Amino acid sequence: MKFSHDIIIRPVLTEKAYDGIADKRYVFEVAKTATKTEIKNALQQIFPNIKIEKVNTLRTIGKIKRQGKYSGRRPEVKKAYVQLSKDSKGIEFFEGMAEEE
Repeated sequence: MKFSHDIIIRPVLTEKAYDGIADKRYVFEVAKTATKTEIKNALQQIFPNIKIEKVNTLRTIGKIKRQGKYSGRRPEVKKAYVQLSKDSKGIEFFEGMAEEE
């Protein structure tokens, strides 16, 4: 059994992610093996008062970086873009970060 905090690693706090907060779209870094239904269930356990409409995921392969003759890779990351329904409350953690228009 997977715990919800093992599936949801951390929120992604970038300019693009901040723009989506006003539209109730949130971005999280998730475990590489997590499925969309596992992500949805984990978020509903962590934030019980939200209603999730859809979950989109993407995986980014780490870039190859070199330092002299040595080369290595940045870590691979999986992100989940979570869209809440219109009648859902927002996530309280992000409330002060959204720019009101």
